[in-house]
Amino acid sequence: MNDMLSLIGRDDALFTEDLHRHGKAIDEKVSVARFLVIGGAGSIGAAVVRELFRLAPRVLHVIDISENNLAELVRDIRSSAGYIKGDFRTFCMDCLGAEFDAFMTANRDYDYVLNFSALKHVRSEKDLFTLMRMIDVNIFGTIRTVRAAIEAGAGRYFCVSTDKAANPVNMMGASKRIMEMFLMRESQRITVSTARFANVAFSDGSLPYSWLQRIRKNQPLVAPNDVRRYFVTEQEGALLCLFSAILGDNRDVFFPKLSEKLHLVTFAQVATRYLQSIGREPLICESEDEARAIAAEGIPPKKWPCFFFASDTTGEKDFEEFYTDIESVDWDRFRDIGIVKTDLSWEPATLDRFEDRIRALRARVSWTKAELVDLFTQTLGSFDHLETGRYLDDKM
Repeated sequence: MNDMLSLIGRDDALFTEDLHRHGKAIDEKVSVARFLVIGGAGSIGAAVVRELFRLAPRVLHVIDISENNLAELVRDIRSSAGYIKGDFRTFCMDCLGAEFDAFMTANRDYDYVLNFSALKHVRSEKDLFTLMRMIDVNIFGTIRTVRAAIEAGAGRYFCVSTDKAANPVNMMGASKRIMEMFLMRESQRITVSTARFANVAFSDGSLPYSWLQRIRKNQPLVAPNDVRRYFVTEQEGALLCLFSAILGDNRDVFFPKLSEKLHLVTFAQVATRYLQSIGREPLICESEDEARAIAAEGIPPKKWPCFFFASDTTGEKDFEEFYTDIESVDWDRFRDIGIVKTDLSWEPATLDRFEDRIRALRARVSWTKAELVDLFTQTLGSFDHLETGRYLDDKM
């Protein structure tokens, strides 16, 4: 933990005091409860599962689409924590498929349903087909799972959001903001909470995670030097989600407070610290070609070729934020956590129109990005989509 914190430029972990104050209440609630975790083998989902397992709930069932990640999750838990008396099982399926319907019909005894299933990358809008899949997973998958939780008699539903949902400039963030709107509608039938948090340092699929692969393969590192982000560790992200899922009031959106413990850093800064942690220093290159050539010719001792650049990809903000100026925030309940107190200010006709329009486009088996951006703009009221025509697939 301390090594990871140093990489992201912090000395202290988040939520330590809040965990001291509220940890016992969480422990007591978890130990007698039955949990279903959807998308539970990804970085944050798995971190939440590990925290729940440690608290020995009565039931802990985990669903994920990745068979390999589920296998590793089980091996990791068995190798570190061993076994619990409760019913711990994993299931490989897509929550958008018929198998999930059958599963929920056969399992109707959950107290908590936690959903971490998501397409989380800005690059998901690079093509029309992945973009529609993102909408399907992030929005319609959430609708599907929260309604399944209601039908199964669950008392609480949690779904992870993102900091990119606050004043979104990309389709991923906007999809999560629309997801939050749909959740507010369902909150009239079940207690719903969510969390917006920062980039999870070195999580699967992230740019920092890719540096581990580049080092292993003797390839150069790349990173934007002008994009600033908040970083949390996997455990911090898991704790924030548990605080929201277990202690949140209906319609609460939890986020980490900004303080001396959490501040914006650039990817280039994190890359430099990572290289220094393994005994290397960046060898700054002027282009991708130069970085590749140095790696191919032989990397000098104690150096590593790096190309740090100004970002020009679609949907990339200079910095991220957790709440908007018009949202009401509770700053007092927790030390390191703020809570957006969301009201029921959604328009039923707007949400119905969104559902109908997406279904019509899918039935037509044809759609354009302009149509989807326009629909997002109508649904959100305003959407300042940042389109540059360049995507991460165009970069090293």
